[in-house]
Amino acid sequence: MTTDTAPISEARQQALSKAINRSERGRLFALLFPGLFWLSVFFAFPLFVILLYSFLTPGPTGNVIWKFTLGNYATLFTKDLYVNAYVRSLWIGVMTTVVCLLIGYPLALYIVQRSPRWRNVLLFLVLIPFWTNFLVRTYAWMIILANNGVINSLLQSIGMPRLTLLNTTGAVLVGLIYGELPFMVLPIYASIDRFDFTLLEAASDLGADRRRAFLRIMLPLTMPGVAAGSVLVFIPTVGQFVVSDLLGGAKVDMLGNLLQRLFTRSNPPNWPLGSAMALIFMLVLTIAIIFYFRTTTEEDR
Repeated sequence: MTTDTAPISEARQQALSKAINRSERGRLFALLFPGLFWLSVFFAFPLFVILLYSFLTPGPTGNVIWKFTLGNYATLFTKDLYVNAYVRSLWIGVMTTVVCLLIGYPLALYIVQRSPRWRNVLLFLVLIPFWTNFLVRTYAWMIILANNGVINSLLQSIGMPRLTLLNTTGAVLVGLIYGELPFMVLPIYASIDRFDFTLLEAASDLGADRRRAFLRIMLPLTMPGVAAGSVLVFIPTVGQFVVSDLLGGAKVDMLGNLLQRLFTRSNPPNWPLGSAMALIFMLVLTIAIIFYFRTTTEEDR
């Protein structure tokens, strides 16, 4: 009797286990479906469209001819206009990130070392620029750097000649650093705020000077904030077109400016070439970010 019921009981247990697994997978799918749906609609599908367009042939009137070609990618690597835009965008992005780091880390450290009352005041001052539209702030820099602007008026009042500040690479860098600096300060501040400063005292007791203690202890332990701030600054900077358009004029073309022209301003528009340019730049950014995070992870180990 026992030998007859044991297999039946085991079979029922297996069936029940399979039913439970199917039910759990169903609930998991139900929970993930809204997020997967919106990611597919607003990310995967547009990315697929851009990928498809990058292999099509541009028409004479701005239309797209459904003829697959690699000519768009060949143009990006052979025409100096686009090669220079890639190099310039990467260089300006790196310079903006480095300067924001050199300014943002000491500023974040200074804020952390203040009393709670002054710490809140200083953080409030860092966040104040977000209350004003970014475009308005960029126009303010145009007024400051113009030939008849604030700086040149002050120079002229003390008998010095005017300087060409607007429509230069320096003006673009100033505008980008000003706009992206809070995105570097806040992650580093959060990382330093969790840092145990008694470790620096222990390092001093063991004979390490301030520079060595900072490089060997504090900087590695706060590297997650540095990495987060660098990514938050670098990625928006390389795709920027508003600052370079207003403060750089037509003399400082970045990738965002060329993309804007290819999709909207050129006559006729060239969507396939713009799609290929966007995909190549996305690939370059992805490789750079992966390499950066792997490097910082190995250093932390």
